[in-house]
Amino acid sequence: MTDLPLTDLDEATRAFIEDFAYAWGAAGNPRMDGRVLGLLLIVDRPYLSSAQIADLLKASTGAVSMSTRALMNLGFIKHHSVPGDRSHYFRTEEDVWGSFLAGERDYLSRISSTIEFGLDTLPDGAEHPRTRLNTARRYMTWLASYHRKMLADWQAYRDSPDEDETA
Repeated sequence: MTDLPLTDLDEATRAFIEDFAYAWGAAGNPRMDGRVLGLLLIVDRPYLSSAQIADLLKASTGAVSMSTRALMNLGFIKHHSVPGDRSHYFRTEEDVWGSFLAGERDYLSRISSTIEFGLDTLPDGAEHPRTRLNTARRYMTWLASYHRKMLADWQAYRDSPDEDETA
């Protein structure tokens, strides 16, 4: 896999990637991140190197590096190691959206710790900031518990027979 050449993308694949990137960008995310994710979603390879991604997207290696780092931090893609090869490879999970949802729990944990730190630093009598931070803490606690339910609901829905697929 490491040195297998990839042919250029066909027009329909390129159109999907650009449309995905546009939709991704419309949500306030970097379009380049959307292009990388769109590519990894549609190319029939178990993983791609950062050089392959840059070549297929006709993008700079720096842009690909920034996008893969951001997408890994968000839980959309994973690093893939190839024994004996020092190149950087990336892949998506079969259920990239469930992986993203599970990864959001890390964010909730980090922000909750920060909120606790903020509460600990407040001086006595800081009534309004304490109310705001307590509300934030309660929201994060509620959201984390709802995330567990949401992920379980998603997995049950994902694994149920799809009416369109059975027809």
